[in-house]
Amino acid sequence: MVIPTYEEITKSKPEKSLTVPIKKTAGRNNRGKMTVRNHGGGNKRMYRIIDFKRVKDGIKATVIAVEYDPNRTCRIALVQYEDGEKRYILCPVGLKVGDIVANGEKADIKPGNALPIANIPVGTLVHNVELHPGRGGQMVRSAGASAQLMAKEDKYALLRLPSGEMRRVLLVCRATVGQVGNLEHENETVGKAGKNRWKGRRPHVRGVAMNPRDHPHGGGEGQSPVGRKKGPVSATGVLALGYKTRRNKSTNKYIVKRRNK
Repeated sequence: MVIPTYEEITKSKPEKSLTVPIKKTAGRNNRGKMTVRNHGGGNKRMYRIIDFKRVKDGIKATVIAVEYDPNRTCRIALVQYEDGEKRYILCPVGLKVGDIVANGEKADIKPGNALPIANIPVGTLVHNVELHPGRGGQMVRSAGASAQLMAKEDKYALLRLPSGEMRRVLLVCRATVGQVGNLEHENETVGKAGKNRWKGRRPHVRGVAMNPRDHPHGGGEGQSPVGRKKGPVSATGVLALGYKTRRNKSTNKYIVKRRNK
């Protein structure tokens, strides 16, 4: 097993006013019917309310703690504004306790500051990028992720996303300067089955090991291959490899270059 050192974390308990309970469903819907397989169990955890919108402009905030968040791969920073309000933000690389962060058009270009993309220089690395103005950051939020601002033209900015996709985003949308922290997350190794159980992931049985009544891949003598002309499928018959699920054609015009060739 490979786990992080947690040396950057300065506070063990979350801010009580910024947490809400998470109700577990174990993959069941409102009628108790299982709709997602292999879900269940897992450690109890509270959801930390993160400020993805960053619209509290003109008021500086001081980082008072860096905390672990069980709901995401990166760390979160607890900041306190000059008026006394506390909020959680995603912790970028280099942000430490005592640092000052700001929001708005007049904010400096330094890690942790959030401002409209129109005010960010070309070539800057950003994260927590909005897709729609005012909705809050939806892209580039996981540990170690960053998007690069490649160009600005008309009312759009061109961003290169971590997947390699080139996408146009409105200049009025906000983004946070810097790269998301916890870069060592990619080196983590689960190491044992129990750690997946802590995450609420139950054992996953291969379809080819089942009977035909339990899975489309089941049956056959001994260790039989999948043996389907249309390729492997899920337990409910949905194609498993290369099946396109994206239906939102209205945003195709914003994708300049796709992540796959």
